[in-house]
Amino acid sequence: MATTKHTITVVGLGAGDLDQLPYGIYRTLKQAQHLFLRTQEHPVVAQLSAENIAFASFDEIYEQHESFEDVYTDIVEKLFVSAQQQGEIVYAVPGHPLVAERTVQLLLEQGHDRGVQIEIGGGQSFIDPLFARLKIDPIEGFSLLDGTALKTDQVSPGLHTIIAQVYDAFVASDVKLTLMEVLPDDFLVTVATAVGVAGQERIETVPLYELDRLDHFGNLSLVYVPPARDERISYRQFSYLKDIVAILRSPDGCPWDREQTHQSIRKNLIEETYEVLETIDDEDPDAMCEELGDLLMQIMLHSQIASEDGYFTVDDVVATLNEKLVRRHPHVFGEKSANDSEEALANWQEIKAQEKAAKGIDTTVESQLAGIPRDLPALMYAYKLQKKAAQVGFDWDDVADVYAKVEEEYRELREATEDERAGELGDLLFAVVNLARFMGLDPEEALALTNNKFKQRFSYIEDKLRETGKSFDDTDLKEMDQWWEEAKQHGKRRG
Repeated sequence: MATTKHTITVVGLGAGDLDQLPYGIYRTLKQAQHLFLRTQEHPVVAQLSAENIAFASFDEIYEQHESFEDVYTDIVEKLFVSAQQQGEIVYAVPGHPLVAERTVQLLLEQGHDRGVQIEIGGGQSFIDPLFARLKIDPIEGFSLLDGTALKTDQVSPGLHTIIAQVYDAFVASDVKLTLMEVLPDDFLVTVATAVGVAGQERIETVPLYELDRLDHFGNLSLVYVPPARDERISYRQFSYLKDIVAILRSPDGCPWDREQTHQSIRKNLIEETYEVLETIDDEDPDAMCEELGDLLMQIMLHSQIASEDGYFTVDDVVATLNEKLVRRHPHVFGEKSANDSEEALANWQEIKAQEKAAKGIDTTVESQLAGIPRDLPALMYAYKLQKKAAQVGFDWDDVADVYAKVEEEYRELREATEDERAGELGDLLFAVVNLARFMGLDPEEALALTNNKFKQRFSYIEDKLRETGKSFDDTDLKEMDQWWEEAKQHGKRRG
């Protein structure tokens, strides 16, 4: 018993009118027993109707769904059902079947599993007439993107960029906002509708901010973005930053940058980190933006040096980070769940333990205090030591015991010999850090607050000296202490 063959033949209606349609495709359309069109909004369709070629279209489906993906899924489902019922059907799409046609890709992906053979016919895409009309040489590099699903990271300013499927002003608005994240608002872009179709072609070049204000968007509309040569645009590209750092390190680059090693710029990384922290404390977003750039520069330099030595590149750094973030967040990117931050942290710690085991690190013999960066500031290092020890029960039961320990260390410091003072002072500081931890406070942040408070009050004394025409040589501790108390009261009123 012969099995029934189910086939969907997909052909393209081209980019123009019936005169531009290849004869083979015209014959396929004319002879089709069951012809389906994705849309009737195409110059060829009216001419097909005039020749009494019967067809059905899916235009009404666009009104039934919120997203284009749902529209395409629905169209594909109906095509498969029709093919299984009719045996052979023809599906016609604007342009070429394999250019900017999501429904065709879905058919190809699902055809085998649905028991339907998908055959691709020809058709002229909109690309050829567009290149000819705008005098674009594709060898210079071009990108073809979907306007209904455009993302910022898809836009490459150095290429000729064609954004298809800009059906209406709503899609155009989304395209505009996405492009504005990469290009200046006044960057000139071209909207082309029905390229090569006599009497219907419209081509307008407008500033990007006016893109969605045009009135001729439709199924045959697209946006052309020319290559950008403006430095303002290059400055926003990560690839340009990589090029700059490589040039600085090249034989023709900067002598200072060429001489640097991981060790020579080690302290710079620390300094830039603290400068970022300062902008956070000052709540200064503009300064933070600049200082984060300086910190990024240190990462770029270390990566470039490593690249020259054959170890890794900055792309490896990014790849390693992305992989780690995905791997350590299975409750976001995987099948695990985390209802709160504690569960998320537990997932993180479990995965870290698995990673160590995979590297051959025996966590059963590893110190509980392992994993703390040894170059942390001593105050922060002490805090993390205590926190790790507390996780296994090595901790005080009550805050009263911690206060008693602070008092004990204070007495021992007062009674210490000159040789013992440094050690006893360290014990006292360690006890105070423990007290901060019991109070739920970060000792580093607490001390930073006091440092700022001291700086503000001392600046008040300096202001008073200037107001009275004095210098530090002209005053004494009693007068300065009076101004200090004034500064305290002034700070309380301001707070």
